[in-house]
Amino acid sequence: MDSNHKQISYIELHKIKLNWLRAAVLGANDGLVSVSSVVVGIAGASNSRSFILTAGMATLIAGALSMAVGEYVSVSSQRDTEKALLKKERFKLYNSPQEELEELILLYKKKGLSPITARRVAEELTTHDVFNAHFDAELGIDPNNLTNPWHAVYASALAFVFGGIIPILAMTIPTESIRIPVTFIAALLTLIIIGILSARVGGANKLTATVRVVIGGILAMIITFGIGKIFGVIGT
Repeated sequence: MDSNHKQISYIELHKIKLNWLRAAVLGANDGLVSVSSVVVGIAGASNSRSFILTAGMATLIAGALSMAVGEYVSVSSQRDTEKALLKKERFKLYNSPQEELEELILLYKKKGLSPITARRVAEELTTHDVFNAHFDAELGIDPNNLTNPWHAVYASALAFVFGGIIPILAMTIPTESIRIPVTFIAALLTLIIIGILSARVGGANKLTATVRVVIGGILAMIITFGIGKIFGVIGT
C-alpha cells in the first residue's frame, strides 16, 4: 500500500473514531444526567429502594432505546443527504463535464493556487478519477466511507447504559442515610470525566467544557430532587 492510500485510510479511521466518540460521550452524559435526575427525584419523594430501582431501570432502558433510535434516524438522514449529493454530482459530471471542470478549477483558485496550477491540478485529478476529484473538492464526501448510522447507534446506546448505571448503583447499594450524597458525588466525578472526554473529542478547552457539563448535570439533579421533595411532602 502506498503512502497516499495509507493517508486516506488514516483519515477514514479518524472520521469513524470521531463519530463513535461523539456519540459515546453524548450518550454517557445523557444517561448519567437523565437517570441521576430520575432516581434523585424519586428519592426525594420516597425512601423505597425497590421503587427507586424500578424507576431508574425503566429510565435506563427507555433512554438507551431512545438514544439508539434518535442516533439512527439522525445519522441515516445525514447518510441519505450524502447519497443525494453524490447522485446529483454524478449527473452533472455526465451531462456537463466541461462546466464541472471549470468549477473545479475555480475551487482550487479560491484555495490559493495560481490559475495555471489550479487548472493543472484539476485536469490531472479529473484524468485520474473525475468522480472522486469532485466529490472531495466540492462536497467533502468520500463515497467509500459514508457516515455509518450503526456506529453511532451502538456507541450512544452502550454509553447511555454505562452513564445511567452509575447513579442506579450509587442510589441502591448504600444505606438510606448516605445514598443521596453518594449519588451526587458519583455523578460529579463521572461528569468531570465526561467533560474532559468531550473536550478532547471536540478540541475545546478542558476546563470550560468540564465546568459546563458539571453545572448542567448537577443543576438538573438539584432541581429534580427539589421537585421530588415537594411532591413527597404534598403526598404525605
